[in-house]
Amino acid sequence: MLNIANTQQAEAWNGWEGKLWADNPRYYNGMLDGFNDALFTAAAIQADDQLLDVGCGTGRTTLLAAGRASRGTALGIDLSAPMLERARADAAAQGVHNAVFEQGDAQVHAFGDAKYDVAISRGGVMFFADLVAGFANIARALRPGGRLAIITSVPSSPDGDYARATAALRDHMRRPSPAAQGMMSMTDPTRIHQVLTDAGFTGIGMTIVEAMENLGRDATEAATHICAMGPVRYNLSHLDEPAIATLRDTIRDALRPHETPDGVQLRGKVRLTTATHP
Repeated sequence: MLNIANTQQAEAWNGWEGKLWADNPRYYNGMLDGFNDALFTAAAIQADDQLLDVGCGTGRTTLLAAGRASRGTALGIDLSAPMLERARADAAAQGVHNAVFEQGDAQVHAFGDAKYDVAISRGGVMFFADLVAGFANIARALRPGGRLAIITSVPSSPDGDYARATAALRDHMRRPSPAAQGMMSMTDPTRIHQVLTDAGFTGIGMTIVEAMENLGRDATEAATHICAMGPVRYNLSHLDEPAIATLRDTIRDALRPHETPDGVQLRGKVRLTTATHP
């Protein structure tokens, strides 16, 4: 029986939103892959490392990390059974044998003490109900000198590419969807520093990373995906299909200037935080 502290998140990520991510990994990875190089450079993964990927989702970062820890192992942990099913299938298809996936709540999961050299997360740590408890559990799992490298959200700018392209949605986005609750819990750098300090980390550093996010092969596909995203779908659920179609067409037109030979590209930002377990 799983030990779960984040019951609300477990329910959400094992429901329709978790399945949505599991069924559309190309889209969601396209939004985030531009930040991978910065994350992995900060993590400084070595060939013999034992690595922990917190909130691994469909396993993209775990599989990439496993390639760097070629003589070690990479454990991806997540609450979502549908997403982990996709991760295991992708690992098998790619022939990655040193990546392991476990369903669990990283806030309370029994990882074992001082077992890992490095812990990474591409956003999953934002959803801990108790941030200090979650990071303290990760700290316990790291060896002395173990490294932490995580990516978290930054407050959205009304002048940003995404905000301008999706301006038609602004008045409809009134509350987070079930899975998105907690997504903005780590936007304040002062709060992040305090959480990590209280959890036992030192040498905390932060930087803003900018990258291009790929939202689809063309504006039509990108607009369709945006309107199908969990938070958007949740907030548009009171509208009929013709009204949603009108919004989708407006977003499509706003995305036209961002079409490139490599897909719809919008500039995005995240916060990259690093720390050490002493």
